[in-house]
Amino acid sequence: MNFFLAKTDPDTYSIGNLEREQKTVWDGVTNPQAVRAIRGMRVGDLVFIYHSGGETAVVGLARVASEPRDDPDNARSAVVDLEFLTRLDPPTALSEIKKSQQFNDWSLVRQPRLSTMPAPDSFAAWMRKRYPGRID
Repeated sequence: MNFFLAKTDPDTYSIGNLEREQKTVWDGVTNPQAVRAIRGMRVGDLVFIYHSGGETAVVGLARVASEPRDDPDNARSAVVDLEFLTRLDPPTALSEIKKSQQFNDWSLVRQPRLSTMPAPDSFAAWMRKRYPGRID
């Protein structure tokens, strides 16, 4: 199982929307590096949902529910289905992630505008300690 992080503006699509809908098509990604991340997702992989703008925090967890496929609205993009797993309360703020200094090489810290990215196994392990029994 691999881990990813997907950013969303909570005013556009929040963890609350995903929780209500239970499943969504993750689309709208156009950055080539982020599209490669989506194409690398497999059914069962876990995705940390991150609110950008304002809160800037990891707020929930989803599971990849489909293989990636071409975006029917954009030939240079890809989409994947995500299913809601849980909210992470309290959220893990970007400032906490940076303060740990364990993830300085990760795209979340180095490339703050990248919308979708692989998450290092070390981040998943760090998050498991913060949320025992919630990230499996």
